[in-house]
Amino acid sequence: MGNVKLEHVTKQYDDVTAVNDMNLDIRDGEFVCLVGPSGCGKSTTMETIAGLTLPTEGEVTIGGKEVTNLPPKERGIAMVFQNIALFPHMDVYDNVSFGLRLRNFEKEEIDRRVERAADILQIGDLLDRKPSELSGGQRQRVAIGRAIVRDPEAFLMDEPLANLDAKLRVHMRTELQRLHRELETTIIYVTHDQAEAMTMSDRIAVLNDGQLQQIAPPLTCYNEPANLFVAGFIGSPSMNLLEGEVTANGFTSEFVSVDFDPADFDVSVGDAVSLGVRPEDVYLADEASDVTHPTKYVDTTTDVLEPMGDEIFVYLTHGDRNTATMEEVQRKSDQLLMSVDPDKDISEEENVEVFFDRANLHLFDQQSGEAICHSLVTTATENAVDQRTPSEN
Repeated sequence: MGNVKLEHVTKQYDDVTAVNDMNLDIRDGEFVCLVGPSGCGKSTTMETIAGLTLPTEGEVTIGGKEVTNLPPKERGIAMVFQNIALFPHMDVYDNVSFGLRLRNFEKEEIDRRVERAADILQIGDLLDRKPSELSGGQRQRVAIGRAIVRDPEAFLMDEPLANLDAKLRVHMRTELQRLHRELETTIIYVTHDQAEAMTMSDRIAVLNDGQLQQIAPPLTCYNEPANLFVAGFIGSPSMNLLEGEVTANGFTSEFVSVDFDPADFDVSVGDAVSLGVRPEDVYLADEASDVTHPTKYVDTTTDVLEPMGDEIFVYLTHGDRNTATMEEVQRKSDQLLMSVDPDKDISEEENVEVFFDRANLHLFDQQSGEAICHSLVTTATENAVDQRTPSEN
């Protein structure tokens, strides 16, 4: 069994708390990514699981066995690091089998395990080559093969693709997913790359300041973020977050207003809240017929356009940019990011009306940061249209 469990794990270095009361339960055979900004505690969490560092408090269990104070070699895990660190004077076979030879495995068993790993990773024709004769992707496969032959309870991977070029990273992502499917072994993967986390994971564990913010399937983290941090971190580009307050009519800010009944969402007039909307849920006024629950129109001005091939990112400012001061243009609360189709006829410094999709609007409590709701569609709005034509604005 390759289940991994952390119970109330804390790691403190003098006056710095790297991991704070971490509770994490990773199921046998699960692929879990630890993701977060630099310094969030994801590598320290990984090192605590591996036994490279001991927790200040808490308990670590692997495969149902309490291993909190055991050395790495007795934990039944195998690690793959960002620094591949192959022995340059050894060929691929010797690099892959090195750990087994240290443990005095029989030659026949070593050959069997190396052959199996080489078959899984498709490096059978590379076994007699030196690392200097391999490409970056091939060297990474060899490093993974070195871990596979140990037949561990769990694989721990600390940003193993970070040193590869962009195209090769995409290729290796698919290789790792295939590897996980074939091995059916627990993989815990540290990354700062959201694309890796979103595409490979069964679940994502989002960390910040040493604390677990949310652990859930990738699309749950994207569509139902637990708090403001997850909402702003997951997604590229990230969610628009507009600060405002609750009024008798709903949400209002300097930028936008959205009508709803505060009682429907257990908020009170005067509460400081943030409205969240993904760029793909911001629409131009001429797309109103495509959305079942549109909000009122908002007057904006296009600022910067970023063509991405399959879409265009449009940065919007509130009102007329020509009459706004530079400080007003640069203020975060007056900025909005929209995603539009690449064939959309739109240009910079153009006055446009936009609206949001109520079904995909999020509300967050500014004080606690916790999510209040992930949709402003209620029974009352199912049959109502909260949209104004341009002449009514």
